Amino acid sequence: MTEAILLVGGRGTRLRPLTVRTPKPMVPAAGVPFLTHQLARARAAGVEHIVLATSYLAEVFEPYFGDGSSLGLHIEYVTEEEPLGTGGAIRNVASRLRSGPDDPVLIFNGDILTGLDIPALVATHGTTGADVSLHLTRVEDPRAFGLVPTDATGRVTAFLEKPQSPEEIVTDQINAGAYVFRRSVIDTIPAGRPVSVERETFPELLADGAHLQGMVDSTYWLDLGTPQAFVRGSADLVLGRAPSPAVPGRCGDRLVLPTAVVAPDAKLTGGTVVGEGARIGEGARVTGSTVLAGAVVEPGAVVTDSFVGAGARIGARTVLAGAVIGDGAVVGPDNELREGARVWCDARIPASTLRFSSDQ
Repeated sequence: MTEAILLVGGRGTRLRPLTVRTPKPMVPAAGVPFLTHQLARARAAGVEHIVLATSYLAEVFEPYFGDGSSLGLHIEYVTEEEPLGTGGAIRNVASRLRSGPDDPVLIFNGDILTGLDIPALVATHGTTGADVSLHLTRVEDPRAFGLVPTDATGRVTAFLEKPQSPEEIVTDQINAGAYVFRRSVIDTIPAGRPVSVERETFPELLADGAHLQGMVDSTYWLDLGTPQAFVRGSADLVLGRAPSPAVPGRCGDRLVLPTAVVAPDAKLTGGTVVGEGARIGEGARVTGSTVLAGAVVEPGAVVTDSFVGAGARIGARTVLAGAVIGDGAVVGPDNELREGARVWCDARIPASTLRFSSDQ
């Protein structure tokens, strides 16, 4: 197995303001762009040639990764002029593939953090003679996902959209966003128009009698589609819960990148990341959070499960819990922003006029 497609063209709307200036796969997780973790894991599994299917802010990828040689890969880039969906994006890059008609091509969604055993998925594809093999994972509550039931041999029997009633939940298996395609199958996807591989390609292949094989792998899996999930994924990479050879340091409670300055009495825990040139002030407490390059957390601030963008500033004694602060934003002293709060890039929130003592 030497070839793969990475789908990195999504606009990351649910992740805003993290994706206002940065495409979703390039948002830092555990100190490096998230895409770096996917590329490194693919290389570790034996992939040598990867085509990136780009669209939104496509110009950001190639200057960072170049030809991929620094990761031991050969990377090519194909940009969609108009969004084509997952299936359309796969078809759009087909001309860059080098595989023969019966060879396997690995395909990843660019927003999934997973511990998937990639060689095992490829091996399953080969031994079963499948046309397409899918990574499936089990979730406690599958209502937000499309269900993928299989028979006793693992062969896919249906694709069921998000169930609306308990009777419709016939399995806890969901599509986990990684596939192996027989190369010739990619050429059957319609060209030049949007196609959803989940809603169109897979159901039509199944209806035509194609062999779609599911492999359940219940190792670490997380869809990084929301800011809260992205912060959690970054922390899990630092803590070693999610595997990646690209974490720039030893796994532990914190990851402090070079040139960052952390006050001796500041407390960093829970997989917190502090980016290059960032500063954490005296007595600050940062838990399970990401503080990007050049950001400042002033003395006494408390930051929990939050994302602080590049060059942002968090004022003294301010409390963040489950908040997202965009690049260059300033949150003045003595504010409190809790679950779901999002501050746009370069926004300014003045100092709070309310001060409370600790015994009130």
